[in-house]
Amino acid sequence: MAENTPSTTPTEETKGLNFVEQIVADDLKAGKNGGRLNTRFPPEPNGYLHIGHAKAICMDFGVAEKFGGTCNLRFDDTNPVKEDVEYVDSIREDIHWLGFDWGNREYYASDYFPQLYDLAIRLIKEGKAYVDDQTSEEIAAQKGTPTTPGTNSPYRDRSVEENLDLFQRMNAGEFPEGSHVLRAKIDMASSNMHFRDPIMYRIIHHPHHRTGNRWHVYPMYDFAHGQSDYFEGVTHSICTLEFVPHRPLYDYFVDELADETYRPRQIEFNRLNLTYTVMSKRKLLQLVKEGLVAGWDDPRMPTISGMRRRGFTPRSIRNFIDTIGYTKYEALNSVALLEYAVREDLNKIATRGMAVMDPVKVVITNYPEGQTEMVEMENNPENPEEGTHKMPFSREIYIERADFMENPPKKYFRLAPDGEVRLKGAYIIKCTGVKKDADGNIEEIYCTFDPETRSGLPGSMRKVKGTLHWVSAQHAVDATVRLYDRLFNVENPAAETERDFREMLNPDSLKVVDGVKVEPFIAENAGQGTKFQFQRIGYFTPDYDSTPDHLIFNRTISLKDSWEKEQKK
Repeated sequence: MAENTPSTTPTEETKGLNFVEQIVADDLKAGKNGGRLNTRFPPEPNGYLHIGHAKAICMDFGVAEKFGGTCNLRFDDTNPVKEDVEYVDSIREDIHWLGFDWGNREYYASDYFPQLYDLAIRLIKEGKAYVDDQTSEEIAAQKGTPTTPGTNSPYRDRSVEENLDLFQRMNAGEFPEGSHVLRAKIDMASSNMHFRDPIMYRIIHHPHHRTGNRWHVYPMYDFAHGQSDYFEGVTHSICTLEFVPHRPLYDYFVDELADETYRPRQIEFNRLNLTYTVMSKRKLLQLVKEGLVAGWDDPRMPTISGMRRRGFTPRSIRNFIDTIGYTKYEALNSVALLEYAVREDLNKIATRGMAVMDPVKVVITNYPEGQTEMVEMENNPENPEEGTHKMPFSREIYIERADFMENPPKKYFRLAPDGEVRLKGAYIIKCTGVKKDADGNIEEIYCTFDPETRSGLPGSMRKVKGTLHWVSAQHAVDATVRLYDRLFNVENPAAETERDFREMLNPDSLKVVDGVKVEPFIAENAGQGTKFQFQRIGYFTPDYDSTPDHLIFNRTISLKDSWEKEQKK
């Protein structure tokens, strides 16, 4: 059993603790398990982690940090058919990115295969387990229903000697997959369906990513999990609510090992569910395998790696999880609240810059040809310590096509014939005319500027109602922007049980915009992981595919705050 003593005595006030933290605090105060605290995060290495796992990570590692204990990372690698080293590596990266570390406490369920096998042999010898030759369908049919008892397997009363012989031959690889299983002999009439002789081992003839072909029988989750907790010295096994009915079986198997000095305790909390999102790892894998997304780290995916690529920050995800909290009741959380948390964090840290998504050229006719001047732009008004940067201004600039209208309605405050607007950080300009192509599309807009309206000059205080973002046409750098939206167009895809979940995919979840014009400062600072606010547009980050010769930006989130608006209704 692992030695694991808290580095500090808990001194947290119980006021404000969530119910899991309260249980931990009470156990420590009572001196249970010698006053130790050891949690674990036990992911299956059969896919990438998603934001639901992030909630579990924050709980498992967070409660250990809060009370001076430790948290293990233990890979639940009991099904070699679905597991891959790629998933192991991605899980490690995601946990570190969220800000947690397991030190030298990285374990695998496969570490305990010898102990688990020996325990199974012991249970067979004690008449508590038997080999069943029935098919999975036959076993399921004999389980009964929650209101009717099950019926005993015809193999339930095999002799100890026969069971030992069959189980050892199962592990020697003599039998095909599905031909035999090892079941615990408990109670086929139990009101808890999980007690009706649950399967402990099944045959799998597939190389394991760590143990190779050493084993041909692999333990089921309910048998392996509690025992692995015990072998590691885990004191609090924290999981989600679907494992509540499994808890008596968890305790039943742990009782075969534990004594009065130490036993792990299972505690359940509500899982994280998001609107417009699926959390099923099986369905996410389908999306990846069928090419409906660009991989596990597609920025539309709810995976931690996808959110990282999109530009979400660890702090925003942790703030969101703190906001929704931990309860004993399932809930469907609005994805707008997650977006709000991301927006709030990015507003504090993102560097401001100018980018024009749908450019139309503006020629400032009274500005000297060939002249360029540098105007000063604030990097982040939320943090003056971030300083400023220089941005070139010249005779020809780009503005958004949508920021000009020939026949504007009343209260239109952007650019229009004979109208004035301020170019952010620069001058006030006035529209004097336009140039159109043969189809009537505007090719150029002609303006004059007021040279006294630049910042620091007497006319800079002159008021106009509209302020536009812009970039110098001569100095602008071309970029591609990927605009991401919600992956599904149904609020709760999981509730649509009569429909194929793929039918609910949002066809507009990705739009690619080429020919975007960005100011040089953005191009020069577009390192991986950099966070920008494109002024008046949204928050963006360079994609992994971006290069100095081909800039590609992902829109992390728009400036529109739908969550705040929902709360004001």
